Formats: sequence, structure tokens, C-alpha cells
Amino acid sequence: MSLPHLVTPVADAAPMRVPAHQPLVEVWRGEMVEGVHHGSAVLLDPEGRVRLAVGDVEAAFYPRSAAKPMQAVAMVRAGLDVGDDLLALAAASHSGETVHLAGARQLLASAGLGEDALQNPPDLPYDPIERESWLRADGQRSRLAHNCSGKHAAMVATCAAAGWAHDRYLDPAHSLQEVIRATVEELTGQRVATVTADGCGTPLFAVSLHGLARAARSLVLAPEGSAEHRVATAMRRHPEMVAGSRRDVTALMRAVPGLLAKDGFEGVQVAALPDGTSLALKVADGADRARLPALLALLAEAGVDPGVLAPFAPTALRPAAALTPTALDPTEKP
Repeated sequence: MSLPHLVTPVADAAPMRVPAHQPLVEVWRGEMVEGVHHGSAVLLDPEGRVRLAVGDVEAAFYPRSAAKPMQAVAMVRAGLDVGDDLLALAAASHSGETVHLAGARQLLASAGLGEDALQNPPDLPYDPIERESWLRADGQRSRLAHNCSGKHAAMVATCAAAGWAHDRYLDPAHSLQEVIRATVEELTGQRVATVTADGCGTPLFAVSLHGLARAARSLVLAPEGSAEHRVATAMRRHPEMVAGSRRDVTALMRAVPGLLAKDGFEGVQVAALPDGTSLALKVADGADRARLPALLALLAEAGVDPGVLAPFAPTALRPAAALTPTALDPTEKP
């Protein structure tokens, strides 16, 4: 398959080193800081210039599930042609709700295949309420219930659309994964530093936080008709498919007009606003509880109405000073 748009020159890979993280989020108890979550974060302005950088945003890291929008772009480029709801599910870390499982089955059915074609590990639904309901119904761990089953089902469907064998679709040397790697390099603007396997078994390409933010910016600014535009549109039209009815990513995309957002395990988050403002962050210790307050601080710094963000703010967790430079400087105008 000819993919001429994947030959865009890119920069050298991000260096692999121990990142020089800085304080991102403070844990308060009473009037005192009880704990601190370190990490790194970058905020790009609409022109793609670094507006704020905390920690080490140029070191290579694993974007985990925050890479899924890029993977979905590659699948569309390779021939995946499904409705917006199913395309959003292809970029999802879903909660295991009925709509998510039905969507994954539909993706598999489009390729004439069933759950046995999935190569992600069996699991229980990610959402605690869904998991409890599943167990009460004597549900067993299944590949379909895994939070990445939408992506895997979409990968199988992409192989069918492109005429590729699907039995080894997780192999980094498979045509699908080669297209995904090339797309990641194009969208981030840098070579992949190293490759490993994600928790669900898919190849995971290491890039920098700066590169991940550039990729998010590319999606929201892409021209209509492009694969990037299709994925961004699908995710924003169907935020319930990207995460779930009780997840902060879904709720934030509904609350903030035009917001594109995707979380990932180990405290990773990427997001972009319609004007091209974009951000990426990584919590050093992987604690998910620190991801949301850091995200809210960056969105506020990007100009999102604090009143819209306030209902999402955890009471005991506050962004560190480095994430709120405008708020700390009374001479700065919003």
C-alpha cells in the first residue's frame, strides 16, 4: 500500500535518560503539604511554540494510551472506514460499559471475525461499577472486557480493510505497526527512541512530551477530510466512547468546547484546544490522582474558563507553583 504522506522529514529521536522531573502536584492535609507528585509537563501556544515547560519535556518516555489517537490516525490512513462512534472507540481506553463492548463486537464483525481474533489479554471492565456488575453476573475475564479492546478490534478491522493477515498484528514488523510507527514519527516530529510492548500487547513507541503535544496540535488543526481531522472529530463527537460515563476525560470533553483529550496509564495526559493550544504531561510516580489537577492547571493557563474547570478540581490536590505562573503573577493578564 502506498502511503506517500508518511515520508515527512522528522528530527532525531528524543534522548533516553532519567528525566529531570519537578514538582507538579501537592497533596494538602489541613494547612500543610503532606506529599508531592513530581513530573513533567509542556504547554504549546496556538502557533506551536512552548509557552510553559516544567521538568524534562524533551526526554523520551512512553505515552501509553495517550498514543491511541495517533494509532487511530494510522488506521484510518491504512483503510479503516467506520462511523465516528466506532472510530472514537478505536482511540479509547474504555470503561467496559455495554456500549463499548457492543462497539468492539461491531468492529470485529465488520471484518467477519469474533472475539477470538483479539490478542489483548483477558481482563475485567475498567470501571469499578461495571466491574462489580460483571462479577455479580459471574462474568469471567475476557478479551472484549479489556479497556483496550476497541483499539485491538479496530486493528483487526484495519488489517481486513488493507488486505493484511491479522494473526500477527501485534508484531512490530507487521505492516500495520510499521504504518503506526511512521505516523507517530510524522505527528510528533521526531524519530521513535525505542520500542516496547504496552500493557495490552501493542507496540509502544517512545517519544518526548513535547512531541506528544505537537501530535495533539496536528490533530485539532488538520484539514477536513484528513485522517487526523476524522479522528479528532470522532473523539469530540463521542467522548463517551473515548473513556466512559463516569470518567473525567469524557466529562471534560463535554464541558470544554472543542477539547480533545486522552489519558494514559502511569499518569500520562495529552490534550488540545481547537485553536491549536496543546499540552502533554507525565506524573513521575504514575499516580493517576495527580494527573487531573495537573491537567486542570494547564487548561486554565491555556485560557479555559476557571469556572468550567472548578467542578473537576480535587479538594486535597493542588497544582504546584510551576504549573500556575499566570495565577502567581498579578501583573499577568489572562
